[in-house]
Amino acid sequence: MSDKTRSPRQITELLIAWSDGRREAGDDLMPLVYGELRVLASRYLRREPAGRRLQPTELVHEAYMRLVDQRRVQWRNRAHFYGIAAQIMRRILVDHARAHAAGKRGSGWEHIPLVEDQMPSGGDDVDIVALDEALARLAMVDAQQARIVELRYFGGLTIDEVAEVARISPATVVREWTVAKAWLRAELLS
Repeated sequence: MSDKTRSPRQITELLIAWSDGRREAGDDLMPLVYGELRVLASRYLRREPAGRRLQPTELVHEAYMRLVDQRRVQWRNRAHFYGIAAQIMRRILVDHARAHAAGKRGSGWEHIPLVEDQMPSGGDDVDIVALDEALARLAMVDAQQARIVELRYFGGLTIDEVAEVARISPATVVREWTVAKAWLRAELLS
């Protein structure tokens, strides 16, 4: 059962208790969020080409281990948790792509397909390292747009979930998402 069928309030209460130092809350949280983290990981990884070496379970386990190490985070709610999880998954995936490319000794980067609805480029293959670098440049221009792309692309969050995490209206998310996709498309094609 995914956490979406459970009470977001229950997850939020566990996150707050975990932030307050109650270790057992973190133990109780894992079974509630694992399924949704795995869905996010699978959603992202199915966009990678055949032969990828990273599996959804590996990504979830690595992300969860890093989430557990987030001792200074004061969790606000489940959307905040998944927003941080999106950032962590992005770092893991970029590190994996860089390590894989380095292992190939210059034979090229691993490419991932981008889908128009959730991705900044309309269906073209984009290497994840180039996307990460473009996202870093976008963050210097507009941090909010970069965060929206990160949450949508790496976190797989819906417009409403991004709005909740970013504490902005869904209409603002749609507007900023549209602009960010256009900016990244131009950046990645140049």
